[in-house]
Amino acid sequence: MTHTPPTAVSPERLEEFKRICKAHGLRVTPQRVEIYKTVALSKAHPNADSVYASVRRTMPNVSLDTVYRTLASLEQMGLVFRVGLASKACFDADLKEHYHFVCMECGEVYDAFPPQDEHLTVPDALKALGDIKNVNLQTSGVCTHCRKNLKK
Repeated sequence: MTHTPPTAVSPERLEEFKRICKAHGLRVTPQRVEIYKTVALSKAHPNADSVYASVRRTMPNVSLDTVYRTLASLEQMGLVFRVGLASKACFDADLKEHYHFVCMECGEVYDAFPPQDEHLTVPDALKALGDIKNVNLQTSGVCTHCRKNLKK
């Protein structure tokens, strides 16, 4: 089952974003909103540099430091999470249960969503460690594109 992300962040999702920011004592600034929207609407699991480049199109005065700090705070609040290789941290704001496939050659991150009536199984050993807020499974390997290039 493929997942098609929306072309705009829903008003409900933005209200939830604002509520969570306020609950953590953070002001809802235009920069924070734009950075969140950029990640939330991306199909590509953007890294900090690509979020910065995208946000600069509408907010030319935003700094790279602001993007890094905002992404860190969004992650800390549970609004986004990191995926990908340690050398290329990417961000995902889709908090639905899903799988990630990370290519060890190019670093690209791909999503795969379970059918609606299935859920990712969380082992009891993990449940015993604490309250689970989000579930995603990250796998790594060589993507089809890179595999074709490696055979050449």
